[in-house]
Amino acid sequence: MVDYQDFAAKALRDETLTRSECQAVIESPDEQLLGLLQAAFTVRSHYFGKTVRLQMLQNAKSGACQEDCHYCSQSAISTAPIERYNLVSQQQMMDGARQAAASKAQRYCIVISGRSPLDREIDEIAGAVRSIKQEIPIQICCSLGLMNEQQAKRLKAAGVDRVNHNLNTSEAFHAEICTTHTFQDRLSTIRNARAAGLEICSGGIVGMGEKDEDLIDLAMALIDVKPDSIPLNTLHPAAGTPLENCDNLTPQRCLKVLCLFRFLHPRTELRVAGGREHNLRSLQPLALYPADSIFVNGYLTTPGQPAPEVWGMIEDLGFKIEVDYQQPVAG
Repeated sequence: MVDYQDFAAKALRDETLTRSECQAVIESPDEQLLGLLQAAFTVRSHYFGKTVRLQMLQNAKSGACQEDCHYCSQSAISTAPIERYNLVSQQQMMDGARQAAASKAQRYCIVISGRSPLDREIDEIAGAVRSIKQEIPIQICCSLGLMNEQQAKRLKAAGVDRVNHNLNTSEAFHAEICTTHTFQDRLSTIRNARAAGLEICSGGIVGMGEKDEDLIDLAMALIDVKPDSIPLNTLHPAAGTPLENCDNLTPQRCLKVLCLFRFLHPRTELRVAGGREHNLRSLQPLALYPADSIFVNGYLTTPGQPAPEVWGMIEDLGFKIEVDYQQPVAG
């Protein structure tokens, strides 16, 4: 029988689990799930205590994307019945930031659809960010697609703290879910954002038909990326997308993958992200044993748990919301 606390001890020594150990986490029997979660919590609590960081998304431009990402309801090949609109006004972005602050979120993420941001979109977002920073003590993250270093520098100069650009899956599986850009394109955007002095948020999506080895490859690739934050999404299949029938995740598998990412990224903010409500269902609170961050008020095109319900869940766990952002203490 595997002693998962051995994996926790390795993580706390900053030793990377072997691939066979990673596989053991993913394949762990459901009957041992509580022991696995306890081991992951040993690591999580060492660096993050019982605090939970909240984040809120703003879908600032919806639909009409040129890319063919198979999981996305906003893609060029999607027929999903979603709301479609151009970039919202600076006032609407400001209002979103106020809502995020009222929801106790320490970070507000502005997201737009499309391959890459237009110059005028960068200008509009930069203007909104400057206004937000003058009024609201909140961190700003932007997820704007593929970017060059100059675009990233303009965001940094406006006061943006962090850029989100997910790897999504392994390099080997990437072409199965997107053909209009490459895994290397994504790594290039991350390098450009880092060169501009921005923090990096990068994670992936579980449940798109990938193999266990792809999940392990993704987690290992992120070790090289060294993101400040890892959002782990679980696929919420959207009707009208190529993955609309890919709906076979169990809450137990989602929790095991979160534990794997905690062992491999012990010091990094780990967010249980999109698909949480759909895939974890009544086991949602258990996700906060490996993860230390969570979204409130829904996602880009799907609703989610309202902030007051999230606050109640955190309180019921005996955890607390972290309002002021701090780096995890060194071990």
